[in-house]
Amino acid sequence: MIKVFIIDDAILVRSTIKSILSKSKTIQVIGEAENPVEAFEQFKKVGLPDVFILDIEMPKMDGLTFLKQIQEQKPIPTIICSAFVEAGSSKAIESLRLGACDIILKPNTGLLNSIDDISDEFIAKIKAAAQSKSFTHKKTCVKNDHQPLKKTHKIIAIGASTGGVQTLEKIFLELRPNHSPIVVVQHMPEGFTASFANSLNKHCKNSMIKEAKAGDILSHGQILIAPGDRHLEVIHEGLFIYKVVLKNFPKVSNHKPSVDVIFTSLAKQAKQNSIAFILTGMGKDGAQGIKKIKEAGGKTYGQDEKTSVVYGMPKVAFELGGVEKQIPLQDVANIINNVR
Repeated sequence: MIKVFIIDDAILVRSTIKSILSKSKTIQVIGEAENPVEAFEQFKKVGLPDVFILDIEMPKMDGLTFLKQIQEQKPIPTIICSAFVEAGSSKAIESLRLGACDIILKPNTGLLNSIDDISDEFIAKIKAAAQSKSFTHKKTCVKNDHQPLKKTHKIIAIGASTGGVQTLEKIFLELRPNHSPIVVVQHMPEGFTASFANSLNKHCKNSMIKEAKAGDILSHGQILIAPGDRHLEVIHEGLFIYKVVLKNFPKVSNHKPSVDVIFTSLAKQAKQNSIAFILTGMGKDGAQGIKKIKEAGGKTYGQDEKTSVVYGMPKVAFELGGVEKQIPLQDVANIINNVR
């Protein structure tokens, strides 16, 4: 049984979350509180949970302060439950950098019939969080004193889900200047990908990182993050020129954006010039697409179980035969830095 504790200052939100979780026979809500200060008092009675569901803006103590404290004392998988608002999205991204494992959009308490639409995803993320591992990465940045890489027409694609925020930052902090173009699908709700890209761009000094826009041309030293509400494809336009196309069609492999979509486009457009990495995350998105890249002659890598926060997506891709080599997280940046 997965024990869950909810911390949110809105009683209707807490009630809605409890209604969602009541649909699962393997999840038990052991307590709730309207702020972290009251939560600490509750812990004396009910103990600590397996997973926290945490709001950010609350009275007495905000969610980020609570997250810092709990991570220092006893790291517990935490899911941020946040509304889609521009001002709050940057704080939600910061919470992921501090160790939270995922973001769930706050349920719309005015539309109770929407519960069925989000229940499966909500429950799946809690189950993934309960199985996740906590990693603390030392955040350093490679200085700009390396010799620039030679020009290459290789295109690098990365797919990640649960645990991907810290994982991607760890990789990008270690990249050298002028690395090959990188396109990324990180499973994240609409509106949060822009803040995520801005946060990465601020901390990772050797890359220009931004949310992808239609028509962006892939260039060296650049990392493009797929928007949270669009599929990203790459098309080949002439010698060594690749361009981003954003498409609005239904979910693929239960996700939008989908890792399968971006990998499949590279298998068709870049073929043997594709290099794909499938990283930590739950589910099977990317498994079919990375296999297509391998079959087209591209290089394919999967994060190993030991360094994955959730060994789901890489495991499925490996078992399907799409991963040429499983590697630890610390090897990813080195491979990218040595692309020729």
